[in-house]
Amino acid sequence: MPQIKLAVFDMAGTTIHDENSVAKAFQAALNKHGYPLVSLQEANEKMGYSKPQAIAELLQIHESDSSKITEDFISEIHSDFVQGMLEYYTTEPSIRAVADAEEVFDRLHALGIKVALDTGFSRDITDIILSRVGWTEGRFVDATAASDEVPEGRPAPYMIRKIMAELGIEDPKEVIKIGDTEVDVNEGHNTGCLMSIAVTSGIFSRAELIPHHPTHLVENLLEVLAIVEEYEQSLIQE
Repeated sequence: MPQIKLAVFDMAGTTIHDENSVAKAFQAALNKHGYPLVSLQEANEKMGYSKPQAIAELLQIHESDSSKITEDFISEIHSDFVQGMLEYYTTEPSIRAVADAEEVFDRLHALGIKVALDTGFSRDITDIILSRVGWTEGRFVDATAASDEVPEGRPAPYMIRKIMAELGIEDPKEVIKIGDTEVDVNEGHNTGCLMSIAVTSGIFSRAELIPHHPTHLVENLLEVLAIVEEYEQSLIQE
């Protein structure tokens, strides 16, 4: 069996506490631009995707005139979303790491496993979040990837591949992916990761995640650690 060398975690809803702020900002940006019928449920369903891709998909539902769905219009809506998120993550006092996240990162490091984050956010939002929770100095996180740094965001494999290249890891079977959305699960599958673990701490329920065939389904990050430790123990016993 391959050794686990890298664990790639999602951010909002998985390792960063989120009170539905992302979906609300996403909904507000679309409402502002003339789409008041975009619901919070629809916005939630697009969480995990790169935000320009999610905007385009929702416009295809709510805009009958396809000629209006241009790259410039998508970019304009996305800019409003980004500004809302930048303000939120800069000023909101409740921004914090999910309970046990840092303990899990430290214990993975003790096992010789690198820790990385990938996200549907752009790099500017990502860096503000990392700064707010104190994950910029390299103690807890070894690498990060944002959706605007690769040709295509999740569920495509490019962000994980970028992280692997940065950390010198060649085999995706030495990588596990952890996230709270369907696109996290499918990103892990599309990359060929050893495990693609779904966490029910975010907006998707167990019933909503099961159809995407995660290798494991857990309620919190400590359960992820238990899965890894059990796997590592099985390697020792081989």
